[in-house]
Amino acid sequence: MMKFTRREFIMASTLAAGFALAVRPISAQVITTDKKGLVAGEVKIPVEDGAIPAYRAMPARGKNFPVVLVVQEIFGVHEHLQDICRRFAKLGYLAIAPELYARQGDVSQMSDVQEIITKVVSKVPDAQVMSDLDATVAWAAKSSRGNTDKLGITGFCWGGRIVWLYAAHNPTLNAGVAWYGRLVSESSPLTPKHPIDLVDQLKAPVLGLYGGNDTGIPNETVEKMQEALKAADKPSEIILYPDTPHGFFADYRPSYREEEAEDGWKRLQAWFKKYGVA
Repeated sequence: MMKFTRREFIMASTLAAGFALAVRPISAQVITTDKKGLVAGEVKIPVEDGAIPAYRAMPARGKNFPVVLVVQEIFGVHEHLQDICRRFAKLGYLAIAPELYARQGDVSQMSDVQEIITKVVSKVPDAQVMSDLDATVAWAAKSSRGNTDKLGITGFCWGGRIVWLYAAHNPTLNAGVAWYGRLVSESSPLTPKHPIDLVDQLKAPVLGLYGGNDTGIPNETVEKMQEALKAADKPSEIILYPDTPHGFFADYRPSYREEEAEDGWKRLQAWFKKYGVA
């Protein structure tokens, strides 16, 4: 069992306020979703070695809401991820984004992307992430407001990869939507398998949304994943948007592409509806 030092506990105790330092200045086209008609804010998720913070949003009235796990980019659960949770809540979901770096560090106060990757992201074990997501599902089930029989997951960049992994991990998951998550990479003790290695183990259909001009995810790796899904006769599929960069859903960054982002959001909703997350 992991033990918190005092410094680690302080870092893990709350979510970021506003946008992470590394993504500023914020682009003018940033989307802001209000809290009207919602219950939205920070909660604590009990895990094996304590509690991690998470952002939760849901309609203020009603119960039995379908549950969507929202998995962070490398920048943690900052304002953009929190806004996405509110967008889901406006659609009638209980959306929850756990801070999956809680034990490793507070990336919101780091201004350099490479520092974030080296000091924090590279030290996060996949096994820890799967366990924390399971704990988040358990929290939602016990909340009396969420219906985890209708369970979906979506994630972006770092979180896009996690969507594929969680679809291979959790047999109760209904569906996932992965936004530009890496599909192929080298194995390590903390990240032993990648999406391409887990195609045969997928327990829920995943919709992948990728950019054809993503410099970090070569098109050939997307095509390799598409071929593997077809060979395994899995219902998952990947949409590759031509001339589109990495991070095209991130409306607070220059990489944002409104047309592709809106199309992807519509496809996400249709995918969740098709596979029972609605």
